[in-house]
Amino acid sequence: MNVSRIDLNLLVFLDVLLREKSVTKAANHLGITQPAMSNGLRRLRDMFGDPLLVRTSEGMTATARALELQPMVRSILSDIDMVVQPKEVFSPSTSRRVFRIMASDYAESTLIPALLRRLRRVAPNIILDVLTPSDVTFLDVEQGRVDMAINRFDKMPQSFHQKTIWEDSFSCLLSVHNPLVFDFTLENYLNANHIWVSKTGFGVGVGVNPKDVQRLGWVDEALTRLGRKRKISVFTRHYQVAMLLAQQHDLIATLPSRAALLTLDSPGVVVKEPPFPIPPIELKMAWSPLLQNNSDHRWLRQLITEAANEPEERETRAKD
Repeated sequence: MNVSRIDLNLLVFLDVLLREKSVTKAANHLGITQPAMSNGLRRLRDMFGDPLLVRTSEGMTATARALELQPMVRSILSDIDMVVQPKEVFSPSTSRRVFRIMASDYAESTLIPALLRRLRRVAPNIILDVLTPSDVTFLDVEQGRVDMAINRFDKMPQSFHQKTIWEDSFSCLLSVHNPLVFDFTLENYLNANHIWVSKTGFGVGVGVNPKDVQRLGWVDEALTRLGRKRKISVFTRHYQVAMLLAQQHDLIATLPSRAALLTLDSPGVVVKEPPFPIPPIELKMAWSPLLQNNSDHRWLRQLITEAANEPEERETRAKD
């Protein structure tokens, strides 16, 4: 039998006929005429090569073949009903969804706290699983195993959807005991010792070569355009480590401003504007096209956007 030529309405007729065991009652149930139902029963008998319902002293009785078909037909119709039903609308307040988000150290420090604050207010049962870039590959994102990747991407697959979360300038962190606090010129900056922080991407990184410092990141690329180079004493992959080292040692950490401003409550650190221009960076979120139209993912993207635009008290204080 050619499946493509089967009229699915006949399966609906059969399901109701076997439950009602009456052509008249089945027709009333489906809101059709009795002749139409009788015609449907005739076509069903032809299709299955079996009478399906026979008249007995007790009324219409299902044949053995009909009883065999009944649970299978019910299952098929149930599956079809699930396929064509509109997908349930995502409900943040009751959902227990786990969102897996790859976030760089920078994004985890500056964005995730604001995102979590909003989550706790509107979706208290949702769980965030925050992964590091070394935990995740582009394939994980592409196949939807990771819901969102948040980083400063140099490049990403063209198939990915993406959106800029914010642009960020740079600031310098110095210990309050660093003598350069009072004479923060370009020459003094270059003669000082510096902390370098990785612009982490996907996959496990490799060791750095100090001889290639001009290619190590945005700060050093900006200096290279001026024909200058700084002295790097410590290489780290973590912004929090860079902040602590700048506070405890005679070192300078040049970081994206949103990360640097996290130290405003620390009495041991001074935040200074760099003595040379550094182009701003873009923090982006990227996700698989497989997730683009999912209602829960649309909600997550909107929540991230709202969290990114949330005014920070420390930013206001920094401008005062």
